[in-house]
Amino acid sequence: MKNILISSAGRRVSLVKSFQKELSKIDASSKVYACDSEPFLSSAVQIADSFFRTLCFSDKDYIDDLLKKCKKHEIVLIIPTLDTELDLFAKNRDLFLQNGITIVVSDESFIKIGEDKIKTAEFFNNHNLATPKVYEKDNYKLPFFIKPLRGSNSIDNYIVKKQKDIINYFFENESLCFFEYLDHDFHDEYTCDLYYSKKGILKCVIPRKRIEVRGGEVSKGITKRNKINEFLKSNFAQIDGARGCITVQIFMNIKTNDLFGIEINPRFGGGYPLSYLAGGNYTKWVIEEYIYNKEINFCNSWKENLLMLRYDNEVLVHNYEE
Repeated sequence: MKNILISSAGRRVSLVKSFQKELSKIDASSKVYACDSEPFLSSAVQIADSFFRTLCFSDKDYIDDLLKKCKKHEIVLIIPTLDTELDLFAKNRDLFLQNGITIVVSDESFIKIGEDKIKTAEFFNNHNLATPKVYEKDNYKLPFFIKPLRGSNSIDNYIVKKQKDIINYFFENESLCFFEYLDHDFHDEYTCDLYYSKKGILKCVIPRKRIEVRGGEVSKGITKRNKINEFLKSNFAQIDGARGCITVQIFMNIKTNDLFGIEINPRFGGGYPLSYLAGGNYTKWVIEEYIYNKEINFCNSWKENLLMLRYDNEVLVHNYEE
């Protein structure tokens, strides 16, 4: 059995289904597991082939408990989904490898870049990608954008357009940083799904224009071939320590096509299903590369102008007891 685990599965139903589909084509006897600290409250866990409960990843025994359960259920591949678990998985990647289990996670050094907004900007600049200006708190220019030095899911993000909108909290909270504001009236926002091989070589890049976002996750989006695609192929062709799916957020000026790097998330993003359905079969490549040791060829044959419109759906759990 060569079972796969989607960790902290939460609402990643489409991601689980894509792994189920691709794994069944290669090995119908293997299963896609999902785990969560609250498995009966996770829709993705409920549609997986099987599942188990984990401790919270903040628990000191999380890794030992997870390793024990992975060995019990014959897991050979782990797919992380949360920013907050990436660093922990990277630190323990060798431990799992010693037990025949591969965690598809980037090196700790690369994860640290994505966790820190200033380091992210430096990384982009070193790869010829401009970034919004970083303002000192005593020398800013309206309008500006506020976000934490470390953070995700649009928590503690603010747009400040007028002086009266500024409150003491912005200055008192040392974790908040002031950035140049890129107005959506003049910029299109893209999330780009990049696939990197074991050796950190770029194998595919698919820019997704974000038409509508809900709760920090794209609800309407469309694949596009434009300057971003060619730029990333040229300037992000190899990144040491990057593995698997990496998402890069980029703003493009509508008139000038100037590009600005915003964020890096070294994991499958919530909008990846659009790239998958467009032909970016990262789930298949992960299975082929990490379980069957196959070389992955560069892929540029994905569908352009594929529009995704998301909607809510229900997963029912019968005889549930609180």
